[in-house]
Amino acid sequence: MIDIAKLTELAVDYDAGDPRRVQHFMKVYAFCCIIGQSEGLDAQTQNTLEAAAILHDIGIHEAERKHGSSAGKWQEIEGPSVAALLLKQVGATPVACERILWLIAHHHTYTASEDRDFRILLEADFLVNAYEDALPPDACQTADGKVFRTRTGHMLLQKLYLAPPYQP
Repeated sequence: MIDIAKLTELAVDYDAGDPRRVQHFMKVYAFCCIIGQSEGLDAQTQNTLEAAAILHDIGIHEAERKHGSSAGKWQEIEGPSVAALLLKQVGATPVACERILWLIAHHHTYTASEDRDFRILLEADFLVNAYEDALPPDACQTADGKVFRTRTGHMLLQKLYLAPPYQP
């Protein structure tokens, strides 16, 4: 099993000085934990998903440096090589490493797979991006039909973004 605490420490070190990136991956990680556990993922798949959540945007700095952009396609291209170095330091197995790198290389390609771990990563990332980017309710409603597959993800999206606004 991957030591998530050690991997998180390495990712924070990598993103030092960029609290927005650290805050983002920590929130995606939290949603992946909740959704994966609620959906009954086995321990190994959950561990791999959590590692992918921590590292899903690890390619942003390289994308900005090499391509002048943090666009999703550049993150997918640049992320795996950076992630592989960090995964090696936490002793990820070749199988886990291969899966995590695949998840990173496709996390902006919503049609890449219907695998549960992949869908959960997409859902968690969307839940965080919807807040950080202040997406309008119609965009969240569209995503509910196109992106979300899990019962837990649907529920979180509905309660966070599609329910009537809180009134004190």
